[in-house]
Amino acid sequence: MTARARIQEGVSALAGYGGIFQRNTRASGVIPQISVMLGACAGGAAYSPALTDFVFAVRGISQMFITGPDVVRAVTGEKVTHDGLGGADVHGSSSGVAHFVYDDEETCLAEVRWLLSMLPSHNRELPPAAVTGDPADRGVDRLVELVPLDGNRSYDMREVIAEIVDDGDFMEVHAQWGANLVCALGRSTARCSAWWRTSLAALAGVLDITASEKGARFVQFCDAFNIPLLTLVDVPGFLPGVDQEHEGIIRRGAKLLYAYCNATVPRISVVLRKAYGGAYIVMDSRSIGADLALAWPTNEIAVMGAEAAADVVFRREIAASDDPATTREQKIKEYRRELVHPYYAAERGLVDDVIDPGDTRAVLARAFAMLRRKDADLPRRKHGNPPQ
Repeated sequence: MTARARIQEGVSALAGYGGIFQRNTRASGVIPQISVMLGACAGGAAYSPALTDFVFAVRGISQMFITGPDVVRAVTGEKVTHDGLGGADVHGSSSGVAHFVYDDEETCLAEVRWLLSMLPSHNRELPPAAVTGDPADRGVDRLVELVPLDGNRSYDMREVIAEIVDDGDFMEVHAQWGANLVCALGRSTARCSAWWRTSLAALAGVLDITASEKGARFVQFCDAFNIPLLTLVDVPGFLPGVDQEHEGIIRRGAKLLYAYCNATVPRISVVLRKAYGGAYIVMDSRSIGADLALAWPTNEIAVMGAEAAADVVFRREIAASDDPATTREQKIKEYRRELVHPYYAAERGLVDDVIDPGDTRAVLARAFAMLRRKDADLPRRKHGNPPQ
């Protein structure tokens, strides 16, 4: 990657970069594009890797910025090092420009090769199959231990994914950016598929601006290259707050919604524990086009949690009661018993099946096999106009 435009070439250098950007854009969604940053990339040149599907960076040697530290200091008075301005960790955790960050070149290039082995060479191919000795009907009873029944207790979502995918092997995308949403590529019965879910260990698993944009980009990539989507759902809602609203959670959350609604690859969602409000809809619910919506028997699907719902729906009865605390507790139990369970959603056709957690891998294997020949067309158009 060229560090920057050659100043002595004048406008010709700029025109050369323009040609590269146009080719990046025309190839988008046609062939997978991967950038590996093994040095400095400054000025307009930095837009080329930003246009590609994935950016790999290495700590200590990868640097990307539009204006370097000297220009920043001259214009704003801020003093910053090259790494502090555009190093690998900055783009891996703050800006989101880098999807993968590694400590050395050898590991980085090995991971690039692994990713390439998962992807088709172009958008008219299916992802390549691989030989695996992991039985499709393998039981995953450990999931009951990994996912606590208590909705307020966190757990490591990566362990859940590792338990289900072939040989426990997967590649997490944007691990350091938007940590409340985990996006990963792995294999299901030897074929590549996308696995993702909210992370209870970060922001209690709520969706925010960063997670919405991260998820939208991931869904679009998978749909472009025929990678089936599995969404493991455990989401209490969107992150509330003045900053989120003012910074465009509506517009940015709509990006994730648009990406899902526009995706034509096989799509399966599994509600593991809870799915509330708009976040439930957005996380590939049946109503926005999931081919198959599954749920574990102990999960909760509702507009909001039972406690908050009882405070709204039964507030007058609670206030008029001689013992408000006891009445409130009774109403919470009543709401949970009647409305907050997967069978309520299943009766209305919004959940296709309530499955045993230990059968999750086997059920998903059969479902993806059934959907392998899915053929869905979008309305004829030049292109859509997704929220920006």
